[in-house]
Order: sequence, then structure tokens, then C-alpha cells
Amino acid sequence: MKRISTFSTPLSRGESRSPRFLKMAFFVLMGFALVNHSSAQQIAATPPMGWNSYNCFGSAVHEDEVKANADYMAEHLKQYGWQYVVVDFLWSYDNPPGSNIGNPFQLRLQDGSYVPWLTMDKWGRLTPQPTKFPSAFGGNGFKPLGDYIHSKGLKFGIHVMRGIPRQAVWSKSPVKGTNSITADMVADTNSKCPWMNHMYGLDMKKPGAQEYLNSLLELYASWGVDFIKVDDLSRPYSNAEVEGYQKAIQQCGRPVVLSLSPGETPVAQAAHAAKYANMWRMADDFWDNWKEILHMFDYAKSWEGVGGPGHWPDCDMIQIGKLSKRGPVGEERYSRFTQDEEYTHMTFWSIFQSPLMLGSNLPENHDFELKLFTNDEVIAVNQKGANPKQLYKKDGAMIWYSQIPGSKDIYAAFFNIGDNDKAVALNFKDLGLKGKITVRDLWKKQDVGQYSGSYKQKVNKHGAALFKLSPKN
Repeated sequence: MKRISTFSTPLSRGESRSPRFLKMAFFVLMGFALVNHSSAQQIAATPPMGWNSYNCFGSAVHEDEVKANADYMAEHLKQYGWQYVVVDFLWSYDNPPGSNIGNPFQLRLQDGSYVPWLTMDKWGRLTPQPTKFPSAFGGNGFKPLGDYIHSKGLKFGIHVMRGIPRQAVWSKSPVKGTNSITADMVADTNSKCPWMNHMYGLDMKKPGAQEYLNSLLELYASWGVDFIKVDDLSRPYSNAEVEGYQKAIQQCGRPVVLSLSPGETPVAQAAHAAKYANMWRMADDFWDNWKEILHMFDYAKSWEGVGGPGHWPDCDMIQIGKLSKRGPVGEERYSRFTQDEEYTHMTFWSIFQSPLMLGSNLPENHDFELKLFTNDEVIAVNQKGANPKQLYKKDGAMIWYSQIPGSKDIYAAFFNIGDNDKAVALNFKDLGLKGKITVRDLWKKQDVGQYSGSYKQKVNKHGAALFKLSPKN
């Protein structure tokens, strides 16, 4: 159910009451529209936290590398709330030994020839390629890897492309759970991903289409999958297929987080995404470039007020640490962000309550990266905050804030988005705070002092600071 807050929020500077009233009315109505559904919202009560293989391994991640990242997470990060280990795209594709193929635009050779053939069972369901995932040999699928990750106290996720494999359509694979329906009878051959040609969309009006998705989730549940990232689903937004995946999740007998990818998800579909998915991408793939952080601020502003328990707008993976070991973008490197920009990256993802999915190769973390990922007070902003909003953005400075449920305390994030060091100032009355306010620096994990009226902090260019504001009474 969409959370409707009774917290009295101040007007952003320059915001008139009429547009703000209309905006509030829209989200209240959206909340009422969601009152009668709860199935998709029973999981992901807080933003999911974990690791995804894409940004460091592209399509070429191998089982031993997934296990190494799971081992690192279990040892160093699990106690702070990190839990999902997600194998991203093309796990059914046989990357040649030493392959750096990570860019889907390099895989267009499959048109017509269906070469290389993706690993697939008799029901037209893709399965892991044993050359990359040896434990899948003999029809085991991802169950052995899922069992390993679960043995670490973690959760297991996979990436899938929406629809049905073109090779299943070509071979007329039978649809499990039907008497005589085959893949070619449920495919929409006019519905194609513009950047990878493995799949056709499903025509959800055709008999057998939902049964095919049901069979997928039945298979994934047998592997112990806790999270599916469904690609090519949000741009353009595929309402019927989004609903189809959620229906399949509900019947599979296992709680599974549904993540929609990539962006830009249309804001006009906010109510639908919040009803049927647990997280959805606001933008296209995010990488380690300062301009992309600036763009993300704007995307987040457009989704302000939508996120809540069970449904979270997603800023995409965290680009901090060792990236692009085998593609997909640029040479192997540590993040191109400066340390100040990395603080901004983590601070904004936290205050906005985006899902936190690490994109780097965790075993190659330095002490600095580990420090960023294990600050429990910062993580609490992401996991325990509520209703993040932008207070103002002007003259190269920006402040976002969120509530702390059950208290009068407020989280506040200061950002210097200009190219020179500057002071960022907050008037407490803009947040409805009066009297003496205790200011605690969450990155430093120490109280700064008590202040009345306002607080000002110098912030390095492209940097950020994160505070907890506590009224004395």
C-alpha cells in the first residue's frame, strides 16, 4: 500500500501553493488507487541492498567470481544490511574463454542464424551456460549457486530479458502448463528489444503467455531465486508484461523482488510501477561521470514523493570501486569519481532511498570503499528515512531532507554541485524546526553541536555532507 504521510512539509523555495497542492492531490489519489493491492508490497519494505555483476563483468561473469563477491559480502557487508547477490545479463550465453564481450551491441550476429545458441531447456526457458557456471552442468540450473549464496546468509538474484527466446519461437518449444501451445503461438514478433536480439515480447492476450511466465518463475523458484531484474521492460513501458511477471511471482510460492529495467521509466506510469514492481529504473545506465550525477538529481526530483515500502524508484548501481573488468563500458579501472564525488554518490542514493546495488568487484575494494559501504548511520538514512524531498537547489548548492518516522528528527543532505568550494546553509524554519537543534554529522559519526535558527557547513566542490537534526525538546 502506498504510504500517505501526515507530516507537514514546508514549501520548497520558489514553489507556489497551487502546483504543490495539485501534486499532493495526485499522489493522495494514487495512494487510494493502491489501497486494495498489497501482494507486490509484502517484500522490499526497505530499499534492497546488494551487489550486481554487470558493471565489472558485463555478460562474462563466471561462477567463481560470483562466489568471491558473495564471500566478501558475507564477511564484510552483510551485518550492515547488504544481502542480494545478482548475476546480470547473458548467463545463458557462452562467452569464449577470456572474452571481454560485455556490450550487447556486439551480439547482433544472432539475427536469422541463432548462433551462438543460448542454453535452453525443452520448455523454451533459458538456463545457465555450464562453461561459465560449472555447477549448472547436468541440468542443475542455478540451484547449486543459489544454495551457496543462501549458505552465506545472503539472497540470490538474476537478470532476465523480457519475453521469450527467439530460438524457442523458431523451434516451437512447448509451453509448460499447457496442452498444445508452443512458443510461436504466444510471441509478439513485432515486439523487439532495440539493443539485443535474443527475445521477442509476449502477447499477454494470447492463451499460454501467462503460463509461460508462470513456468519461468516456477523454474526460478526451484533455483532459490529471491530477486529478478527484468530488462527491456520500462522503456517503452510494457504494462501487460509487468503485470504478467508479478502474477507469475505470486503463484511461484516464493517471495521474489521484481526490478524493472532500464529507465527512463515514464513518470506517468508511477501508479502502475508502484503497484506491480518493487523497484524501477528512473534513468538509463548510470556510470562514473559527474554529469550523470547531476542528471540523476533531476530524475529524482521528477519522482519525488513516489517511493515507499515495497516500491522504490531506482537510481541504478553504485559506481564506486573496481569497474569494467570485462566491459561493458571503458577500460578496467577504479571509479573515475573523485572521493568528494563518491561521497555525493553515496549520500544522494541514501537520502533519496534508492535501492543500493554495488557495481564494483568487491574483493578489490580499498579501505576507503569499504568505509563508504559500512557506515551504519548513513545506511540508516536509506533504510529508515521516509518521504525524501528537495528543499532547494540554487547557486550551485542543494539540500535534500527526509523524515525519521516516530520522531521529530530529520535527515538533511547538503550538496555542493558547483565547481568551487562553498558554504551550504540551512534555515531550520524551512523544515519546521524551532529552538535549539543538535546537528550530528553522519559521515563523521559525531555531534557537531547545538544551533538555533540556522546551520552552515563548508562543502568541497562536487562534495556532500549528511546530518541528523534533532530538536532539543
